[in-house]
Amino acid sequence: MPGNSSRRGAIKKTGKGNPTAGSGGRVKRGLEGRGPTPKAKDREGHIAYKARKRAEKPMPRRRSAAKSGDADWIAGRNSVVEALRASMPVTAVYVAEGAERDGRLREVFRVAADRGISLLEVPRNELDRLTEGAVHQGLAARVPAYEYAHPDELLSRARATGEQPLIVALDSVTDPRNLGAVVRSAAGFGAHGVLIPERRSAGMTASAWKTSAGAAARLPVAQATNLTRQLKAYQEAGCMVVGLAADGDVSLPGFELATGPLVLVVGSEGGGLSRLVAETCDQLLGIPMVSGLESLNAGVAASVALYAISQRRAGGN
Repeated sequence: MPGNSSRRGAIKKTGKGNPTAGSGGRVKRGLEGRGPTPKAKDREGHIAYKARKRAEKPMPRRRSAAKSGDADWIAGRNSVVEALRASMPVTAVYVAEGAERDGRLREVFRVAADRGISLLEVPRNELDRLTEGAVHQGLAARVPAYEYAHPDELLSRARATGEQPLIVALDSVTDPRNLGAVVRSAAGFGAHGVLIPERRSAGMTASAWKTSAGAAARLPVAQATNLTRQLKAYQEAGCMVVGLAADGDVSLPGFELATGPLVLVVGSEGGGLSRLVAETCDQLLGIPMVSGLESLNAGVAASVALYAISQRRAGGN
C-alpha cells in the first residue's frame, strides 16, 4: 500500500532524518571494501597456508649416538656381532639396502629373529646419517645409553673370580678411540675393568664401542667423580697404583708388582699423567723405547703394559 512505511524496502525517517533501512545505512556499511584479497599462503584453511605453517614448524631433532642421553649406536659388522653375542640389550638392528650378505650378517639376522629384535632395512645414506658417518659396513645396532659400573664393582668382579685385581684407569684421555682400544686390550689381557673420570674424559660413545670391537659388552667401565680420590680408595683396599710415564722410576720389563692387586693408570698422549694423579701413584713405570720416539698414544701404551703384566702373571719371562 502506498505510503506504508512498514513494507519491505521502505525508508523510515528517524527524528534526525537519517535512514536506517533500505539500500543505505547498515547495508551500506556491509558493502564497504575490505582491501585486497590476501595471498593464498596467508589465508587460514587454504592448502598453501597449511604448507607454510608446516615448513615454519621446527622439526624434531634426532639425537645422535654421541649426544643421546637414552640411546647409542654400534656401527660395524664385528661390533654388532660382538654386542649380540654378549647379550647387549640391542633394541633394533639397521641394515643398509643392498648390503652384501656374509656370515656375520646372517648371524645377526638369526640372533635378531631368535630374540625378537627389530630388524629394519634402510637406505645407505640414512644409515650414514644415523651413525654420523661411521664406517658401519652396512650394519648398525641401536642400544640404550651405556650404563657405567660403580668403581667398587671392578674389585668385586676380581674377587668373584678368585683372581688378583687388575684395573686400568685413564687420566684425561679424551679420544673415544683410545678409550675403546684400552677397553679392548684390557679385556684381552685379563683386566677386570676400566676406570674413567666423569669429567674431561672420553665416554663410552659409538666411536669407543666401534674401536673396542664389542669388548665393552664383556668388560665393565666405571666412572669416578674424582679420579685421585678413587685411586686412594683402591690403595686402601690393598691395590698398588702404578702410572705409565716417560720418565718412570722402574722399567716395565723389570716390574715386580705385576702379580699382586694392581691399578694401572694411563695418561693422555699430550700431557701424560696429571700432577695429582702422578703424586698419588705408588710407582711410575716407563716403557723402554728407542731414541727419537717420545711417547705412545694411550691405547698403544696400555696394550704394551697389559701384555707385559699378563706375561708376568702367567709366569712368563
